[in-house]
Amino acid sequence: MSVEVSCLPRCSTLTLALLAWLCTPLVALAQATSEPVTEASQATTQELDKVSVTGSRIKRTDIETALPITVIGKAEIDAQGISSAEQLMSYLNVSGNGSDNLASNVGIVTGVDQRGNNGVSGANLRGQGADATLVLLNGRRVAAHGLKGRVVDLNSIPFAAIERVEVLRDGASAIYGTDAIGGVINFITRSDYRGLTLSAFTDTTEEGGGNIHRGNLLVGGGDLDTDGWNAFASFSYKKSEILRGNDRDFSNAFQPERGLSPDTRGTPYATVANRPASTPTLIGNGLIDPADRSTQQYINPLDLPGAAGCESGSGNGLMGPYDHVLWGVASARYACAYDYPAAAVMQQPVESKDIIGRATFRISDRHRMFVEFTGSEVDVEKTFEPYQISPGTVFNASTFYPRTGAAYDEVYDALAAYFGAGQLNYGAPIAYRWRCTACGQRQIATNTKSYRILLGFEGQIGSWDYNAGISRASSKSTSTLGGGYYDTAKLRQVLGSGLLNPFLLPGQAQTPEAMAALADASADGTDLYGGESIMTSIDASVSGGLGFSLPGGEVQLATGIDLRREEYDFGGNQPGEGDPDDPFDGIYLAPFDNGNILRNVSRDTKAVYAELYLPLLDTLELTLAERYDHYEGFGGTENPKVSFKYQPLDGLAFRGAYSTGFKVPTFNQLFYGEALSPYTGLDLADPATCPGGVASPTVPGCESIQPDLLTGGKQDLDPEESRQKSLGVVIAPVDWFNMSVDWWEIKREKTIRSGISIDTLVDNYDTFASNFIRDGNGNITAIDQRYINSGGSLMRGIETDINLTLDDVLGGDWRVHLNGSYLDTYRTKDLGTLPYTDNLVGEYVRYYSLPIRWKHTLGVSYLRGNWTQSLTQIYRGGYKDEEPVSVRNGTFIPSNWDPDVSSYTTYNYSVSYKGLDKLGITLGIKNLLDEDPPFTAHMNDYAAGAGWEPRVADPRGRAYTLALEYKFY
Repeated sequence: MSVEVSCLPRCSTLTLALLAWLCTPLVALAQATSEPVTEASQATTQELDKVSVTGSRIKRTDIETALPITVIGKAEIDAQGISSAEQLMSYLNVSGNGSDNLASNVGIVTGVDQRGNNGVSGANLRGQGADATLVLLNGRRVAAHGLKGRVVDLNSIPFAAIERVEVLRDGASAIYGTDAIGGVINFITRSDYRGLTLSAFTDTTEEGGGNIHRGNLLVGGGDLDTDGWNAFASFSYKKSEILRGNDRDFSNAFQPERGLSPDTRGTPYATVANRPASTPTLIGNGLIDPADRSTQQYINPLDLPGAAGCESGSGNGLMGPYDHVLWGVASARYACAYDYPAAAVMQQPVESKDIIGRATFRISDRHRMFVEFTGSEVDVEKTFEPYQISPGTVFNASTFYPRTGAAYDEVYDALAAYFGAGQLNYGAPIAYRWRCTACGQRQIATNTKSYRILLGFEGQIGSWDYNAGISRASSKSTSTLGGGYYDTAKLRQVLGSGLLNPFLLPGQAQTPEAMAALADASADGTDLYGGESIMTSIDASVSGGLGFSLPGGEVQLATGIDLRREEYDFGGNQPGEGDPDDPFDGIYLAPFDNGNILRNVSRDTKAVYAELYLPLLDTLELTLAERYDHYEGFGGTENPKVSFKYQPLDGLAFRGAYSTGFKVPTFNQLFYGEALSPYTGLDLADPATCPGGVASPTVPGCESIQPDLLTGGKQDLDPEESRQKSLGVVIAPVDWFNMSVDWWEIKREKTIRSGISIDTLVDNYDTFASNFIRDGNGNITAIDQRYINSGGSLMRGIETDINLTLDDVLGGDWRVHLNGSYLDTYRTKDLGTLPYTDNLVGEYVRYYSLPIRWKHTLGVSYLRGNWTQSLTQIYRGGYKDEEPVSVRNGTFIPSNWDPDVSSYTTYNYSVSYKGLDKLGITLGIKNLLDEDPPFTAHMNDYAAGAGWEPRVADPRGRAYTLALEYKFY
């Protein structure tokens, strides 16, 4: 289905007209406060409770809206064994397959774009990114994560207290805020509770590792009708245990026949490396292979002919041969490799504690006041592979393995036996590449404390509903180095002393003296960085009928204000930079981010919005909305929305919507510190004098240049803009069957991105001439790669939802539910003047959402008496894999290389029993058939997962769940 909806003009007439129209109703509201409440009006309120559904501020008794909304209740969440908001997002088909989960964020990261991945799980609807998806808690915003500064951390949501989750699968910029481009996910908790309930949940894997445990206490008292108040609190504790890469057989990067092999020669039993002849080492610049007279520059004694083999160098299966053919490194025929992707962690350990409390007071029969507090503390420990020690500038000749080392003669004898002693420089130190397993795995611990306190008022004035609140929310995060990090200068000393032995086999241990020296160099406990995001907001809205009707019913209006102050503070660790006189001092490879320190930056946003419901006919309703936001530093923006529902028959309805969005740059994108780094390649020439910018010493004007690369924020960035469209049909011919199909399109322009490639800058030199910074003589000294407003993206898709209900069949009631998402189009462009790329749907895409064409969830439930059984199929379609380097270069095709990644299908089963007076029990099996993730040969340096894709698959395997809920009273 391909439908175009004409655009509304972006003007202020609608807003001004609606606000002017409000004058009369608001005067009436003020007068209505003294009117008595009649028994008839009370009865009407009790019989037809008005509700507010995500996507509209108008409270109506008919919740069938013109917008596509998915509602997931607590019963379904429990039946699926979903224990966190992150797991829920992976269950939703409308959610994009992005790197927004803790399995995709296991590697070392630096810089503002990635540092927030230390413990962040984000919501990413329709593949628009976590910063373009609005997350609400009980209809109101929460603070962004303290490190990321632009993404709400789902780990801070009090998930155990969730009553339901509403997902608006449509842009909502005109209602909730201009940044709701991908959609809105609203986590809704209880609003009142009386009693005492204790619940426990465990999710235990069959193969071990990655277990999840949760406990919750819910207590409340007071009856609003009789006591005039109600107060309740929910306390939760959750622990997700670590799942290591080598805990699962499928996590294995040593599959060269399929195009996957780790590109590293740093191994637990070190690989001897060459150095230029000017640096005396054992093998100098390399050794001549007697077999074919080739020069070998990376040699592991275990891989030489007749030796024990690379696999013998590690007791955990993480060491194997280096595939020199796949990577095109002929001088590493006898090198070994280390499976560093499998040595990483597949599921980060998370421990969280949260509380939500709410007290509601009845001021009168039609007015309530409430106070709500949510708080959480989340501890995440990121763990990844140990240091790789390589000969170079940092680990220079003074750190090479000396003649006095315990294994020196052993290595010399092994090399001499094959290459001949005449090629070796006996007595010279050994340059090597070593995976320092003695150093331990590197760890970064992140602690995040979040809270939100809200004071609100709600009720009715006359026939109008009102809701107002003032809140303050904060998320404060601190990251600290754990084990595996060391002071650079001290580590160099330990290495150069020969105390540490890089040539140890499994079962052999470092000496106590070596471990003591290493411990003395440890940086464990060093603060890495910390940040805090604060939001203070005041909001108020009123909704009700305007007192006159159209043929379809009464015209209704909602209007409100939204005032926000956003504050952000990020601090690094200045002492961590070490001695300024020694550029290699400090802590080796610690991802400090001192260049991006931001102190107390803030921004005020003021907004007013109006939503008008027009029942034009009994069969046709139209909703018009517009929001005006004024962003400090960017001025004002107006974003309209129009939606309709046409219902010619009782069992048939058509719906559609059009809206615009507007997303201002984040604090980091504006104020990210500038940095210069050298361009080290020799292939670049000045594109002004050398068309194409490819260096060639024989062509005048094409001499090689090595300018600095300038990265960082830019304060002159423009906001991003978007347009959202949707059109759908709802069919319900009988009461036991209904289905919906919705087409959608999201077009974004001026998207903000960093690090636009040198190739793009060169190929479009006329456009980017100012990005090539020149000195007074016209020579290029730097290339500007800071954040820019790029071209944009275009995505289209279709979503469907089918429900079948069969009562009293085979002794019980049946429920069948199919929800699916079909992605038709995903195109991007670097510049507004450039054409869109080819359609990327079904292709491998790094970093961002993986554009899978089809995803669905099919569930069947059977209810009989107190028993409920459910079986759910979760399907994720396949896609074209990333090509290995040798395939891309056309030099070598592995024997079992398959360009297609298989689809991924899992089944979940659960059974619940409600026959006991106070106890509810749910048993479940997740991944019933124990399906392994499909194989993928994506490059491990750029994405997590050793032969599998964490953006698609769950690595835990078959797991057993048990949920208990006991109500004391």
